[in-house]
Amino acid sequence: MTRDSRPPAGPDSESTSASPDAIDVSRRTFLKGAGITIAAVGVSGSQAIASSPPAGTAETAVLGPGPMSIGLTLNGKTTQLEAEPSHTLLDTLRNNAGLTGAKRVCDRGSCGACTVIVDGLAVNSCSMLAIDVMGKTVTTVEGLATGDKLTPLQEAFVDCDALQCGFCTPGMVVACTALLEKNPTPTRDDVRKGLAGNICRCGTYQNIFEAVEKATKGKKGARRANF
Repeated sequence: MTRDSRPPAGPDSESTSASPDAIDVSRRTFLKGAGITIAAVGVSGSQAIASSPPAGTAETAVLGPGPMSIGLTLNGKTTQLEAEPSHTLLDTLRNNAGLTGAKRVCDRGSCGACTVIVDGLAVNSCSMLAIDVMGKTVTTVEGLATGDKLTPLQEAFVDCDALQCGFCTPGMVVACTALLEKNPTPTRDDVRKGLAGNICRCGTYQNIFEAVEKATKGKKGARRANF
């Protein structure tokens, strides 16, 4: 037998190597099968989207774009306000409820002039949507006093002359009120932290700190700031 001669394949023998044509066919078969699978997934996905319930049905709650009714407790009273879903709480309070105590200053949640209390938490109303207070309790600076009777904190602000231009004062009073509701006897550092989000451009911080201390300790007479 020569070196290149091979024994004839028997009838029961199997070839252990595949020809290039066989490999090419198997690759084409794989790619065709993969393409069919991807197409099937795409069709089933589009059918799922097409079969999803349209907007506005009972399974989908659609808000806006027009005004909607927002029910909340505002300064101790059950209230219904009309506002578009895109309107901020600040805009709604000032324009729809006539409560202008919260001031628009920075309009980006960095100065605290628009501070209100929502469920016991001091928040910047310019950075909160009106629809987010649906069913909640909101207190503005107008809701602190009882008629003409000021709260001890408000009286202390007057006695300590804790304001100059007064534009930041409503937010300061509201923020301090929220602080005292959580901590009735805060330290000077507690007051600083509680007012960290409120800016007084006139620099009346010393008098504000003294007003809070006067309201909490019940001191008689105002202590003047030392500059």
